[in-house]
Amino acid sequence: MSDDIILDIQNVTKRFPGVTALDNVSIQIRRGEIHGICGENGAGKSTLMKILSGVYPYGTYDGKILYDGKELQLKDRSIQQAMDQGIAIVYQELTLVTNMTVGENVYLGKEPTEHGSINWNKLYADTKEILNKYHLDVQPQAIVKHLGVGKMQMVEIAKALSENAKILILDEPTSALTEAEIDKLMEILKTLKSHGVTCIYISHKLEEFFRITDTVTVLRDGKSVITQPTSELDRDQLVKYMVGREMKERFPKGNRNPGEIILEVEDLHAEDPNQHGRMVLDGVSFNLRKGEILGIAGLMGSGRTELVTTIFGEYGKITKGAIKIEGKEVKLSNARQAMKHGISLVPEDRKGQGLVLMQTILKNISLPNLEQFSSFFRINSDAELAEASKQAKNLRIKAPSLQILCDSLSGGNQQKVVIAKWLMSKPKILIMDDPTRGIDVGAKFEIYKFMNELAEHGVSIIMISSELEEVLGMCDRVIVMCNGRSSDILDIQEATQERIMALATGIV
Repeated sequence: MSDDIILDIQNVTKRFPGVTALDNVSIQIRRGEIHGICGENGAGKSTLMKILSGVYPYGTYDGKILYDGKELQLKDRSIQQAMDQGIAIVYQELTLVTNMTVGENVYLGKEPTEHGSINWNKLYADTKEILNKYHLDVQPQAIVKHLGVGKMQMVEIAKALSENAKILILDEPTSALTEAEIDKLMEILKTLKSHGVTCIYISHKLEEFFRITDTVTVLRDGKSVITQPTSELDRDQLVKYMVGREMKERFPKGNRNPGEIILEVEDLHAEDPNQHGRMVLDGVSFNLRKGEILGIAGLMGSGRTELVTTIFGEYGKITKGAIKIEGKEVKLSNARQAMKHGISLVPEDRKGQGLVLMQTILKNISLPNLEQFSSFFRINSDAELAEASKQAKNLRIKAPSLQILCDSLSGGNQQKVVIAKWLMSKPKILIMDDPTRGIDVGAKFEIYKFMNELAEHGVSIIMISSELEEVLGMCDRVIVMCNGRSSDILDIQEATQERIMALATGIV
């Protein structure tokens, strides 16, 4: 093996019951490079990273992995063994203890001791040294829960680097970051590279590969399709390699004809239920038409999610204003009341709020809809299975059966299960909070097409999105939120990214 190859993955195959997650995958990763791994959900990215980080130990897969010229055999305590050998991973879902300080998190479980006690001065001094070396802008004694998501991610990176990581795997690192935080992360990655750290970078945001990676590997259906210098590729080529076909358009054209007003929100004010006196909504007004896709744009913290969860009856305490459905004012104090009025919500956090991960696809889809199949305190299992199967087929959920646990599904298929669950409730109004976050380009396109079909059949959709291109490509109108207020409502013909950003930042 060449001296500049730090990781040589040779013919790796990983099988699960009924599924081959990796099929003869071979990749060479060079020392000190930023190597992108991309592919659709279910392509095998997460499975490969779990092998490299020791979640799936040696002997549970076929093939060979050479690390620094020697075969990587992670067996006992394999995750810790991977870290001991210099392979660390920063997951999309952060794993910090939020009530502890930055330093305590960085050295959790490996605190420096002196005479049987923790040497706090050394712990914080060592933390500061790591933070300074890699230009991580966070204070060692800061309490983690007081940090923003971007700085929490810096703590995760510092935690990995405290193990003297030679290889750092970053799984969807920008999915919850603002543009400014993404810029900072890119600078950090360049710093890591300058110090000789090899980074494996996984993302569904294709533009990030062209911004930061040296080399890209594309996985499709568990197979390695290409490994190529990023400079030799363009976006269309990357998409073609990922999905196996050319995609002429990112956003499918709908044939929508929005009708009469179905929902009216008038001067809505709402208080944070956990902090008395803090207003999360401070005057929001808009209407929604039958068969319309209405976008909600705004920066993180603008009140987007607070607005839709309040409408769904699950967040803010309404102090002023009104919500009307089909012309009649309604009081929505919980999700069950919202559902009775025909409102469903696909939440932002699919794993934390949308799914019971250790339950089956069938049970997740039917969970909020059991009333449809129950009589005399019994569930009609045949009817439950038939309706869940219909929803799964319509959304093209890829799984051997509906008895598969949701924890084993790809992100895109998990999102489809969440959507199927709420469509079974037959909503008039479907709220979708960042519905394509963290899923691949092919799965996004399928969800877009399904949204168009729903709207064409009269379902009204409210879609929050952090991607302005998505808002402009999918919506009929867009509400722009700023500091808990609705700044403006734009017809899509007059909306531009510049106009939306100006409203979102309060410039106009």
